[in-house]
Formats: sequence, structure tokens, C-alpha cells
Amino acid sequence: MDFVKEVSDKARKAGKRLVLAEGTEPRTVKAARKIIDQKLASAVTLVGDEAAVKAVAKKEGVDLSGIAVVDPKTSPWLDQFATEYYELRKAKGMTPEQAKKDIVDQLRFGAMMVRLGYADADVAGAESTTADVSRAAIQIIKTAPGIKSASSCFIMKMKDPKWGVEGHMIFADCGFIPQPNDEQLAEIALAAAESCRIYLSAEPVVALLSFSTKGSAEHADVEKVKSALKIAKEREPKLLIDGELQLDAAMIPEVTKKKAPGSPVEGKVNVLIFPDLDAGNIGYKLVQRFAGAEAYGPFFQGFAKPCSDLSRGCSVDDIVTTSAVVLSRVK
Repeated sequence: MDFVKEVSDKARKAGKRLVLAEGTEPRTVKAARKIIDQKLASAVTLVGDEAAVKAVAKKEGVDLSGIAVVDPKTSPWLDQFATEYYELRKAKGMTPEQAKKDIVDQLRFGAMMVRLGYADADVAGAESTTADVSRAAIQIIKTAPGIKSASSCFIMKMKDPKWGVEGHMIFADCGFIPQPNDEQLAEIALAAAESCRIYLSAEPVVALLSFSTKGSAEHADVEKVKSALKIAKEREPKLLIDGELQLDAAMIPEVTKKKAPGSPVEGKVNVLIFPDLDAGNIGYKLVQRFAGAEAYGPFFQGFAKPCSDLSRGCSVDDIVTTSAVVLSRVK
């Protein structure tokens, strides 16, 4: 399995429209050209001052033909977007005048394009913090029906194909919610299961990780994982999921037999759910650095429409790959 090739093929077949909200960022402009040339999207829009976008493109030697540029301050959508933003935020004290000022922010404008159907997916973060990108998505795109808390996942590609789906696994949450409660942990598990279906084209088999396996330790953190398992099972009864499991009990069949006999996930796990952000962030980096795995992400999950963040240290190709991943998620 070639993860990048598969999501790129899915994106091409989907033929959806992408907005890149940081339209004056050089790597983003270069990525837009590649995305169009590789036919990963049917349309790409760069958000930003038109003269500034063109100046960056000229400096970087990028041909903007076939790429749309939208300036929030002069866009014919401005009044519509401002009105919608006011309606979304008026309960928080937003005024119509402030909404019109705020919506010209590139991140908000890009998110609103997706919300109102002018684009199908949104990618940003090459020059903006995760907090800013996620805030725009949470306020405007909102979470999917039945999901209260958005989260993120990594796709980990291991050198040994015996793990997960031909060496590919979903790790969550490694970049979003620091201390999830039981309901949030259940939602992370369900969202990651859906990410497995979309990104890896496989039925998810989910392990809720802990320092305890089936009551081997007593602690509030263990009870949280047990409660999350119960909630997830109630919401999606057919999902193959188990917990609380230590990592070896989740991944090594011989250990599973000893520590969690009869577990429905024995030898089949392709989704790992970490109990908190400390464990998730450390866990994916351990696998990446010590085992030489490739880490793709983090990708937002649980939102009503596809969107994602980028690392501010990302390369042009990272932006292209993330865009393909997000576009492959569009239904």
C-alpha cells in the first residue's frame, strides 16, 4: 500500500474544490500550482490581497493560470460571509460591524468558503498556529452532527508491513485535545475509526490504550478509558473496539491472549487511541524517530466538512500531500 498514491488517486477521482487560505505564503502558492498540475483538485483558490498573491507568485516563478485568487476585502461574498459570521457568533457578543471586520481574516474567510459551499475543503497552517487554524474551523465549519469535540489523527507508515493495514496505522489524538474526558475520548475513537475507513480503505479495529489492561491497575485515568469504551460501543455497536489495553496487549497477539483473553481486537488493531495528548504526541514521535516510521499529519477529524492544519515547518510537498488527504475525505 502506498498511502500518498492512494489518497492522491482518491482526490483525483473526487474532483473537488480546495481553498488555501494563506494565499500570500510562498510554499502555499507553489503547492497550489502542483495541486492543479497533478489534478488533485478541480479548482484551487488562494485567499489574500490579489496584488500580494501575484507578487509572491512572480517572485517564486509560479504561473497562476487556472488558480483563482480571492481578496476578502473586495470579494462580492463579503456581505454574505459577514452576515453568516455574525449569526454564528452573535450569542458570544458579536456585532454586525465587528463581523465584517473579522471575516476578512484569511483563515476565517477560507473556512467560510467551505461552510457556504464555495469550496469543498480547506487547508492552512504554513504560517499560522494550530490554535488559529483550529479556532477558525471550530467557529465556522463546526463539528460533525453528533460530535461535540473535534480532534486529529496521524497516519503512521511503518517499515514492517505486518502492523495495521500493510504497515499503516491511525494514531489519535496526537495534536488537539490535551486532556480529553471520557466522552471526548470516545469521540476521538469514533472519528479515528472513520479516518481509517477513508484514508486506509479498511474496516477499523480500535484499541483504547492505557497503562492498565483489563483492570490490572486502579486509577481515575483507567476508569476514564473504560467509560470511553462503553460510550463508543453504545454509539457504534458494530465497531471492533476494546480497552483498556496496554500497548503490548493491544498489538502483540501472544500478550493479548495472556492479558486480555477473548479480546475482539486480537492481532487486528489498526487504530490506536491514546488517553491524552502527552501520550499521543510522545507515542507517535517515538515510533517516527526510533522505528523510522513515516508520520503523515496531523489531520483534523470530527469536523462537519474537510479541513486541516499544517506544520509551520512544512514543505511544498507536505502541503500537496495534506491537500490530497483532505480532498480524499470529501464525500
